[in-house]
Amino acid sequence: MKNVILIAAILFVSITALSAQSARPVSEVKTGLATLYARDPLAQSLCFRDGGYGSIFQENEVRNRCSDINFNGYNADSFTVGVEGARQGVIIDLGTSDDLQKKYGYSDGVGKVQGFASLRLTNGKFYVLKDLRARTSQELSEGGSLLQNPTSETQTAPVRLGHVYLMKLTDSYEKDFALVVKLVVVASVPNESVTFRWQVL
Repeated sequence: MKNVILIAAILFVSITALSAQSARPVSEVKTGLATLYARDPLAQSLCFRDGGYGSIFQENEVRNRCSDINFNGYNADSFTVGVEGARQGVIIDLGTSDDLQKKYGYSDGVGKVQGFASLRLTNGKFYVLKDLRARTSQELSEGGSLLQNPTSETQTAPVRLGHVYLMKLTDSYEKDFALVVKLVVVASVPNESVTFRWQVL
């Protein structure tokens, strides 16, 4: 009888702990892996809202659906942002993971992936890893250019394998709209295709 009561008590405590854990809010990380194709009429661009391609076939035409970033359509072997409607875009190339590590002096761990993972936007400022063990960050100096007014020079960036990019979209009509994304190129065939990991910040 004592064993039954003990087991029941353990089960009650376990279920209570699980319920409390599942009730905690979990921040969703919106991320994906995408491949864009220079010669595909639908897959030259990507929509970060749902991770789908930016164009569709409609009434025997290729029409825009939601094109947040384009590959090769406007500039050869390059990313172009701010290409639809009243959208304005800025994209900056931060260099490779090694470049970031050398510039900011942190240890990136196995696979050189922590620097990219650490990039974030908090209270209008961009941060990157400072110390992995201490879980500290430091301000990213390049982030300021994303906050400036976009120009035609900042709307495009050449695709380079292994490079990390930050981009921001605003809208001249929808003043409250802002989309900030980080991405890293993981595969590239020049002027044919690009594959990148992306995450909305």
